[in-house]
Amino acid sequence: MAHLFSPLKIKNIELKNRIAVSPMCEYSSEDGFANDWHLVHLGSKAVGGAGLIITEATAVSAEGRISFADLGIYHDEHIPKLKQITDFIHSHGTIAGVQLAHAGRKASHAEPWNGGKQIPSDQKNGWKALAPSAIPFGENEEAPLELDKAGIEKIKADFKAAAKRAIAAGFKVIELHGAHGYLLHEFLSPVSNKRTDEYGGSFENRIRFMLEVVAAVREVWPAENPLFIRISATEWTEGGWTADDSVALAKILKDKGVDLLDCSSGGNVVNAKIPLKPGYQVEFAEKVKKESGILTGAVGLITTAFQANEIIQEGEADVVFLAREMLRDPHFPLRAAHELGHEINWPVQYERAKW
Repeated sequence: MAHLFSPLKIKNIELKNRIAVSPMCEYSSEDGFANDWHLVHLGSKAVGGAGLIITEATAVSAEGRISFADLGIYHDEHIPKLKQITDFIHSHGTIAGVQLAHAGRKASHAEPWNGGKQIPSDQKNGWKALAPSAIPFGENEEAPLELDKAGIEKIKADFKAAAKRAIAAGFKVIELHGAHGYLLHEFLSPVSNKRTDEYGGSFENRIRFMLEVVAAVREVWPAENPLFIRISATEWTEGGWTADDSVALAKILKDKGVDLLDCSSGGNVVNAKIPLKPGYQVEFAEKVKKESGILTGAVGLITTAFQANEIIQEGEADVVFLAREMLRDPHFPLRAAHELGHEINWPVQYERAKW
């Protein structure tokens, strides 16, 4: 058996293979509602044979969206369409997960194809962003509002309520978005967190908000259901969050009931120098896995079956998360199995096309 196609049991779920679809923003929602685009976009990856599919960053509040066109899970009315999507995914033997997110200071932006720039709070489709400190992400951007204690409590409640809706919508995995310069990451980083209260300063204080969000989610999320967190394992900048910080955090999160860390990087520092190359972030998944003992997911320019299989075979990560390659080829797992000489079940509708 190709290592990439070995099953992986995490609590009460079993992934049929180690191929996961990374969260990818589609900027195709209205007031957070999923629609047929999301059904087809995510459903095609289930037909293609992925073991796990995680939705795009799904906002826990309207103000927590990256853009006005983001997916959300902040109304009960969001649940029915999401349930249709998870039912379809599960009907193909794939596990459906949701990435719960709050954009923090990177909220209120236009869609990428419309420039992607921040929309000022006094303009249509714009609103005031929230953050641990009143520091804008980029030049010429509007400064966010620094969260007070009441604001922090509200966001924790929003994550908890979103987790309850995720259960109703049929998701079997929650991934908290703690990467790429969004709110949870902003609290972790000394670059974006300049607070002087119990949420800022020391490492222990900067991780406090994430731990409290984890605790709030775990109050309602079934103990037998997996809980993942995506982190930026390094910020690629002096004085920022580091891979060693990620290992220290991983050890704590493992004890708090987090099952897997999805190890990405960057996103919180403008113009950080990132050495892009195939698999450039895999080393962080390996380091966190080996030094903390937690399960990890590897991401970052993983584009071939042999590359993905080697990551699992060498024990560098437990799962590979694919994004752009799954957009180019929603049936990557079917093709990968063929290339690796592994027999895989195809949808019966596609059997006639097997190699």
